[in-house]
Amino acid sequence: MIGEKDPRRQLQGRLARERGKRFEQRIDAAFASYEANGFAIIEKTPEPMKVIRRMAEGRFMACFLKKAQPDYKGIIKGGRMVVFEAKYTDRAQLKHSVVIDTQAAYMDRYTALGARCYVIAGFSSGNVYRLPWTDWQDMKRLFGRKYITEQDQNIIKYRVPVARNDVLLLLD
Repeated sequence: MIGEKDPRRQLQGRLARERGKRFEQRIDAAFASYEANGFAIIEKTPEPMKVIRRMAEGRFMACFLKKAQPDYKGIIKGGRMVVFEAKYTDRAQLKHSVVIDTQAAYMDRYTALGARCYVIAGFSSGNVYRLPWTDWQDMKRLFGRKYITEQDQNIIKYRVPVARNDVLLLLD
């Protein structure tokens, strides 16, 4: 029937959202660890939104007020600013285009002012990679195409080590 939703697609969507949420939780835990140890303060960038309509059970309908900024911003001990855009995929490849133009413009501006900017790439394998923004932008030359896969030989150097307690060592 028209308007009926495919239960398989709904399940796939829910699983992808849960994996993406887990990826973000791992990043949050890493940054909380750095802050607890006095090494850095890196926070999630809130998405400004306006509530349009309130609904039952604490739910609401809203719209975003600004275009997307990078996901995380902060400072490393000693005064260096750091900016991260986090991207997760369940697919075999992560396309360059997942960083939208407005996010790329922010990353370019921060890089020009001396900030350390990275794309944190998460794959369903559980592996995480931290690519410097300049390398992400130069993906075509470095990888021969506008996407990365975990099978790429060049990606190994970007792999994020993990501490014994499963905390990502994103700044090491």
